[in-house]
Amino acid sequence: MAVGPDGLTHQQRKMNSQLKCDNFMRQFRDDESRELKKLTANQFMEVWSHYDADGNGYIEGSELDGFLKEFVSSVNANDAAPDSVSDAMLAELKQCFMEAYDDNQDGKIEIRELAQLLPMEENFLLLFRFDNPLESSVEFMKIWKAYDRDNSGYIEADELKNFLRDLLKEAKKDQDVSEDKLIEYTDTMLQVFDANKDGKLQLSEMAKLLPVKENFLCRSVFKGASKLTKEDIERVFALYDRDNNGTIENEELNGFLKDLLELVKKDYDARDLQEFQDAIMRGCDFNKDGKINKKELTMILLALAKHGADDAIPAAPGIAANNPLAEIATIGIKALKFQKMRVRHFVNRTLGTNSTS
Repeated sequence: MAVGPDGLTHQQRKMNSQLKCDNFMRQFRDDESRELKKLTANQFMEVWSHYDADGNGYIEGSELDGFLKEFVSSVNANDAAPDSVSDAMLAELKQCFMEAYDDNQDGKIEIRELAQLLPMEENFLLLFRFDNPLESSVEFMKIWKAYDRDNSGYIEADELKNFLRDLLKEAKKDQDVSEDKLIEYTDTMLQVFDANKDGKLQLSEMAKLLPVKENFLCRSVFKGASKLTKEDIERVFALYDRDNNGTIENEELNGFLKDLLELVKKDYDARDLQEFQDAIMRGCDFNKDGKINKKELTMILLALAKHGADDAIPAAPGIAANNPLAEIATIGIKALKFQKMRVRHFVNRTLGTNSTS
């Protein structure tokens, strides 16, 4: 078979060409230096969509293996075959990679974690790196209300563009981003975070774009733990009572209920949150002032902590039966069977003894 000036047969050149096409990461490397080029917003989206094959918002399992193999083997201009990376090499590579980039240690790579690895346009990269991460969902709800200017319950494309513009302006005070770039960034962010592809972001989708440091209610002490101390309750109350006025209200209440809802519902919108708020407040807002005070918060946390108790309680509207939130949302029905003094005595006793029974 004839050999060409490059020392390869036609069949070998054809195979190499096919291998290049099969290795998705090769197209993003410089032909000379073999270093990764800076990716545009659209190119980054291409990479993410390619490896997040099931569209669940993570690169994990076989997806992660495929990415790591192609990421490494794409350095070589000719040997692009992913199977050139041995199983032993892949295991070591994955361990090092996850230690370096899996910030929340969940064994998966989120889009924000991938953004730390791949070189990107500086402005676009800033959208994934916030100098001051949100302390709680209270701050998130304030931002949500500020940009949902038509009160539609969604962040639409123009509202998202305004948010991204302000975010970049805050990060880079000395430089404006062009309108064309803002449109590109907005379109890309919608492609990444708009899971149901309706052209706008609902609450749970925006929460992935703008995450808080921690959902405090996910801690084990609030999920079936045997004891709930006075300090635990004080800590939660201080987290949500941001203005220190002695009640959890407005965005504080929205933030608290958002965190509570996230314990059982992955995808939710503003209407889900409002219906959930109505159910919770019917059961737990004993003085009917539309706010949560420390005693009422205690009742909610007690119900959450003692989930799985012997007596079943009917589910509140929109919440599945046998769910801890079913008990929380309807706990007021039980409480109303007692005289007000007995309820107050129960709460005070709980706060005083530092434990639940």
